[in-house]
Amino acid sequence: MDELVSRLQQDYPELSFIAGDAACWSPRDSHVYYILDDHAGVAGLLHELAHALLGHTAYASDLDLLKKEVAAWEKAISLAELYGLQLDGNHIQDCLDSYRDWVHRRSKCPTCRVNGLQTTIERYSCLNCGHHWRVSTSRLCRPYRRSKMPTKEKSRP
Repeated sequence: MDELVSRLQQDYPELSFIAGDAACWSPRDSHVYYILDDHAGVAGLLHELAHALLGHTAYASDLDLLKKEVAAWEKAISLAELYGLQLDGNHIQDCLDSYRDWVHRRSKCPTCRVNGLQTTIERYSCLNCGHHWRVSTSRLCRPYRRSKMPTKEKSRP
């Protein structure tokens, strides 16, 4: 991981790469935060770098955010190939599923449970029953789907 970060810092001197507790892109200060982890950490690092390279700074709607996530993963795959790495397709789909689940939950009408239409960044309307509801603009409210790690079986004497 250290070697990859050093190469990225050389290739993208306009960005700062900072190890942290979460992977994210901060367009305000041009920082790419990453988790010191195994393969998932590398995937997260390349994904957040992809957001930076694609100029992602904000999103206009939930579907716009999902579209940007897909684009960032596609770019991350290209970056991985450039650096002689391979990303796990299942991991990428799990990450995208967390966004798909988030959009689905937010768009579900609290009155009749039919999916509605987003009318503003923080409002949805139901075409079925006419109900309107507000949603948080915070991306931190997203539900994340995490894969269960296999547990080690205890060996019997």
